[in-house]
Amino acid sequence: MIPVFDGHNDFLQRVVTGGTGVWLDGDGTGHLDLPRARAGGMIGGFFAIWIPSPQGPNDAAAVALMENPPFAMPLPEQIPFVQALPHAFAQAAALKALERTGTLDIVTTARGIRETVAAGRIAAIMHMEGAEAISDMDALHLWHAAGLRSLGPVWSRPTAYGHGVPFAFPSSPDTGDGLTDAGRTLVRECNGLRIMLDLSHLNEAGFNDVAALSTAPLVASHSCVHGVSRSSRNLTDRQLQVIADSRGLVGLNFASSFLREDGRRLPLEGFDTMLRHLDRLLAILGEDGVALGSDFDGALMPRDLPDAAALPALLAQMEAHGYGEALIRKIASENWINLLERTWGE
Repeated sequence: MIPVFDGHNDFLQRVVTGGTGVWLDGDGTGHLDLPRARAGGMIGGFFAIWIPSPQGPNDAAAVALMENPPFAMPLPEQIPFVQALPHAFAQAAALKALERTGTLDIVTTARGIRETVAAGRIAAIMHMEGAEAISDMDALHLWHAAGLRSLGPVWSRPTAYGHGVPFAFPSSPDTGDGLTDAGRTLVRECNGLRIMLDLSHLNEAGFNDVAALSTAPLVASHSCVHGVSRSSRNLTDRQLQVIADSRGLVGLNFASSFLREDGRRLPLEGFDTMLRHLDRLLAILGEDGVALGSDFDGALMPRDLPDAAALPALLAQMEAHGYGEALIRKIASENWINLLERTWGE
C-alpha cells in the first residue's frame, strides 16, 4: 500500500467531545480515526487546532445557500482571544492525549516523522488554523515549545494578523486588505522559529504580503485550483506560480464545494474533477510541489472518497489516469516530508 501523509484534518474537536476512544476504535461518524487511517495507508498528517465560529459553513442555513450558487457569505466576526484560548488549549490537550495512547507521535522534525513512521505510529504535526489563540509573539514562542510547527494566520474570518476569504462562488480571492502590522511581525517570527506558514484561507492581499516577507517555501496545505472551480477559497494560476517559484507546495483539498466546477456544496461524483485539479497543479508546481490536504472532518467529502479508508481509491485513479508510481508516491507522502525538511531545516 502506498503511504499517505495528509496536509489537513479537523479531527481534534471530535476527541475533545468524545475522548480518545473516538480515535482508537472509531464511533461511526466523521472521516478519520485510527482504524480508517490504517486501512487507507495514512502514516501522518497535520492535526488542526481550530476555533469554531458561532455560525459556520456547515450550519443548515449556510449549507442551503451553498448548494445553489451564486452565493457570497459574509465573513464571521473575529473571535476574541479570551474566547479562543480555552478552545485551543482543549484541542492541543486532545492531541497530547492521542500521543499517550502510544499510536501517534507529535513530531517536530522531518527526522522525527521518518522515525515515527518506521516505528509504525502515526506522525502528527500540531497545526493551528487561524491564530486567534496567539495574543503576541511571547505566546507564539510558548506554543512552539508545546510542539506547534505549522500555523495559518487566518481561517475564513478576520484575526489580529490578517483577513480570510469569505465563502463565495463565483469569486476572486482578492476580497480585502492584506496583513496587519502584527501579521507582518508574525510572519517574521514564524520564519525565525521555522514554523511553517499556511496560506490556505488567506485572502489574495494577505497571500501577497506573506510571499513578499517570508523566507521559507510558500505552502497552501488544503486548497484547490481557481482555474477549475471559481471559489474564493481556491488559488489562481498566478498564486500557484508564486508558490512554485518559492519551491513550495499545495495540498489538494477534498472538499466537494471547492472541487466542483459549479461550486455547489453537494458530494462530488467520481474522480475526474479531482484529477483535473491535480493536472493543473502539476503543470504549474511540478512533480515536487503537489500533495494532498484532505480537510477530513472539516468539509463535505466526495461520494467516492468518504473517509480516510478510501484513500487507496484516489491513488488507484491517479494510476489509471497515467501517473506513474514514483509520482503517486511523491503526491501521497514524499513531497510533504521533503517540504517540511526544507522548511524546518531538519
